[in-house]
Amino acid sequence: QVQLVESGGGLVQPGGSLRLSCAASGSIVSISTMGWYRQAPGKQRELVAAITRGGSTNYADSVKGRFTISRDNAKNTVYLQMNSLKPEDTAVYYCNANVRTITNPLSGTEYWGQGTQVTVSS
Repeated sequence: QVQLVESGGGLVQPGGSLRLSCAASGSIVSISTMGWYRQAPGKQRELVAAITRGGSTNYADSVKGRFTISRDNAKNTVYLQMNSLKPEDTAVYYCNANVRTITNPLSGTEYWGQGTQVTVSS
């Protein structure tokens, strides 16, 4: 019903920048919170940043001041601008969205993207 497609990952040197994008498509009525999570090898998946439909944001302490989350409600797209990247930011980054669909318009369902690899290394 709903697909989340991420793009923008890759290999970058420490101190560099990347911009991730995640576009939602399908039988969408509305999307409330959208967010980015990441999972490094041997670690649990963790919240990186989230943004409500109205634009309120929440960040993990480890990325505050370096990462910026934003969204385009008209395009059902969320972005993550990552600056001053560190080796410890290396992980698979997943997009998440709470979506009300045509077949389930009264309550939201969480959807996940397939993940995009971000590697920070010299």
